Amino acid sequence: MGDTNTERAQGGIAAAIHSADSPTLHRADTLEAGAGLCNVDSVEVLVNEGPDRVRELIEMGANFDRLDGELTFTREAAHSRRRILHAGDSTGGEIQNTLARNVMANQDIEFLENHMVVDLLTQDGVCYGALVWNDVTKEIFTYYAQNIILATGGAGQVFLNTTNPEVATGDGVALAFRAGATVMDTEFVQFHPTALFLPGAPRFLISEAVRGEGAILRNIHGERFMPRYHPGAELASRDIVARAIIREMAATNSTHAYLDLSPMAGEKVKKRFPTITKTCAQYGIDISREMIPVAPAAHYMMGGVETNIYGETSVEGLYACGEVACQGVHGANRLASNSLLDGLVFGHRIVECARTKAAGNQRAGTVHFNNTNLLPYKPQSIAGVKAKVQDIMWNDVGIVREVEGLRKALEKFDRLEAGLKHAVCSVEGIEACNVIIVGRLIAEAALARTESRGGHYRSDFTMRDDVHWKTHVALRRNPGGGISAFKHEVT
Repeated sequence: MGDTNTERAQGGIAAAIHSADSPTLHRADTLEAGAGLCNVDSVEVLVNEGPDRVRELIEMGANFDRLDGELTFTREAAHSRRRILHAGDSTGGEIQNTLARNVMANQDIEFLENHMVVDLLTQDGVCYGALVWNDVTKEIFTYYAQNIILATGGAGQVFLNTTNPEVATGDGVALAFRAGATVMDTEFVQFHPTALFLPGAPRFLISEAVRGEGAILRNIHGERFMPRYHPGAELASRDIVARAIIREMAATNSTHAYLDLSPMAGEKVKKRFPTITKTCAQYGIDISREMIPVAPAAHYMMGGVETNIYGETSVEGLYACGEVACQGVHGANRLASNSLLDGLVFGHRIVECARTKAAGNQRAGTVHFNNTNLLPYKPQSIAGVKAKVQDIMWNDVGIVREVEGLRKALEKFDRLEAGLKHAVCSVEGIEACNVIIVGRLIAEAALARTESRGGHYRSDFTMRDDVHWKTHVALRRNPGGGISAFKHEVT
């Protein structure tokens, strides 16, 4: 239950609760970060309903940091106010644990661990349930429901370097795509600028809140470099900081940069960031006295399964919320700490919408499994597939992209799929199928968008092009195979 991107979220959750803040200011910051591609209605919902969802979370028992009994707020990149609520540097873990306690205390909820969805059951554009693999008994079961909600998280594991857990293989996006749902904005992947970079260590996230509290970036020669790249320096948006680090690494022929926490008092660092302190200490780094080696890593997918502001996808009866979903709230670049709020706000809206529609999703007819040609692959044919996809994505569809690399990536996916054999289920086989599909969807959208904007940067089209590309790129599966790309207007 705890193995999620939510659990790993450190910095906090953004909500206009402080008396010096307002939904209007939060709206302006979100739209600015989104680089012209935020759907305004979605943003309005997020910033106006967000405070109530956070208050409900507090009522459920979430324990955010306080000073003299009052909630404390920090500031992160591209925020004009200190509006980030936090629980040390384990905010996501606090939210995850709070929700988990409430779920497990509810006797009406059946929670199944060690299960994985193989595919969704659809007929005539309606979703009726899911085909599910029980990884304990090694059996497939069919589950039917009036409403099916995808809350499957992100896709960072399609890249070689990521802050995401092993389970974040983009499964929900692949499931929905195979079921005929439209996906949108998949080219916009947010690479977090500061992940721990040490040989043999996982790419542990060093929260943006560290820079929000005053830490600065230095190259391997000890020189501060961010003021040369942007007036906002270390508090510029994540895409700008990530590309600046990449350029600085290239200029100094190095594999990393450094995050210097010396502007903060040593004891304050340890108290404010206990998880980062403990993790770095495991690798011999005392963050109160030593700089942290960092490099960018895949972190968050702005795109996903297209939904409206009620979480409805283009397949009737199928909803999506959280990182797997895309209602246009993040545009081309998510504002820091809006992700946890996104899941709360639109998850709540799905419940309200589904209540009104539950009685209508009961159709006669035999429901058949219509995706048998996409069942997972034989164990002997999937060895190394995930690693191959990760290499392709990091090298050809990463932080900086260009046409030849994107075309080569798609050709490599063709060859990779040609060598796979269809057969029995396994978690590894399902993931092999899914990472190829999600990698292809990211590459196809990145190839289609001939400009640079937000989390998508093309070295062969370096400028933002509002004349031709102030629009979403949507993708859908063709009935006969292949992918259709088309434009969706920004609303």
